[in-house]
Amino acid sequence: MYKYLEKHPAVTIALALAAAVTSSCLTLPAAHSASVPQVEDSATEKNPPGDIPDTQVFIEYRSALGFSLKVPEGWARKDGPDGVSFTDKLDGVVVMVSAAASPPSVESVKRDYVPKMEAAGKAVKVAGVRAVKVSGGNAILISYTSDSEPNAVTNKQVRLENRRYLYFRNGKLAELDLYAPFGADNADQWRMMSQSFRWQ
Repeated sequence: MYKYLEKHPAVTIALALAAAVTSSCLTLPAAHSASVPQVEDSATEKNPPGDIPDTQVFIEYRSALGFSLKVPEGWARKDGPDGVSFTDKLDGVVVMVSAAASPPSVESVKRDYVPKMEAAGKAVKVAGVRAVKVSGGNAILISYTSDSEPNAVTNKQVRLENRRYLYFRNGKLAELDLYAPFGADNADQWRMMSQSFRWQ
């Protein structure tokens, strides 16, 4: 009934995450180490993998497919005939647009849409489906987890946390996917992006 984005764009999984942000350290003989003061830069924000920084700038994106929303500035953009994606390391924003005969409901999504997600995705586990109010009207929110695409070099995957919003108007369905590594704290940024979606 609805067009489903079968998979996320390729997610780059850097095994160097643990070493991506390291602090250089000064090695001194043991006899002198106690006299060296420890200095910590409390002003530096430390973000776990997948967290969108609080300082991230967002810009409005307008699509020829008839919608607009705010997206993180500087993220890699990839356009397609029926959608667009924005990615940065392990995070992503994806919008797909398709024709739909009627608006989705919580019941129809649970009955028809979710089984297709679980069958087509990678270890998809849906945690909840509910109707939500957004600035542009009403939407259906699907909360779920899934596995990322395998890394091209290591073949390893990352467990992802996802929020999918379904927006309907005049025979068109837009699917907005927001994803990040499981445990990342992007609640405020995701809320802002989902609320910024507008049909044009």
